Amino acid sequence: MDPFLLVAFAATSAWLLNGQQQRRRIVLLGQQLAPYQIERLMQTLTQGYLRAMGEATPERRQQVLDVLATSETQLCEQFERFAAAFARLPAEDTRVSRLAFGLPFATQLLPAATFDMRELLAVHARGIAHTLRNEGGLGPRERAFAMTAELLLMQHSCHWFCKSRAVASARVMARHQTPHAQLVAAVSPGTRAPYLRLTTGA
Repeated sequence: MDPFLLVAFAATSAWLLNGQQQRRRIVLLGQQLAPYQIERLMQTLTQGYLRAMGEATPERRQQVLDVLATSETQLCEQFERFAAAFARLPAEDTRVSRLAFGLPFATQLLPAATFDMRELLAVHARGIAHTLRNEGGLGPRERAFAMTAELLLMQHSCHWFCKSRAVASARVMARHQTPHAQLVAAVSPGTRAPYLRLTTGA
């Protein structure tokens, strides 16, 4: 067989297999998220925080943040239940490759270069709860900024699970004009340290 055709066939086969595996992950995550309203609550909060930060006075800002309190509590409770349900999935379904780009069977062929999504979701659940309780004693603006970072980094992790690290970073940049590294720097130390340990293996 012509070497060029052989390479083209191998590349096409890898692309198809990778796409098939990604679709399975998307379906799996969608099934786990279906009983909850996490995405809607997240959108309510991120948009609400932007509105609050745009208010001219501290009083008006606080009024907007007070309205968001119920949604914050609901999201925190629902995400904790989601993470607990996801934790019951088999390990072979929850491994994620640390490679920047998706490759077929990467989690099976390179197990040392993977992390467990079940553990990462638990990290995000603790980070969201920590920020909700404001254990760091942040001011209203800083707390809203920290919660936004926690939520967007969690969203990045979900995109990473479904696709790849590169796709997840590109999406958060396109949708929120925020680099992945900036999100990592903005979350609480209690989120940042275990997040980096899991996702970098360091």
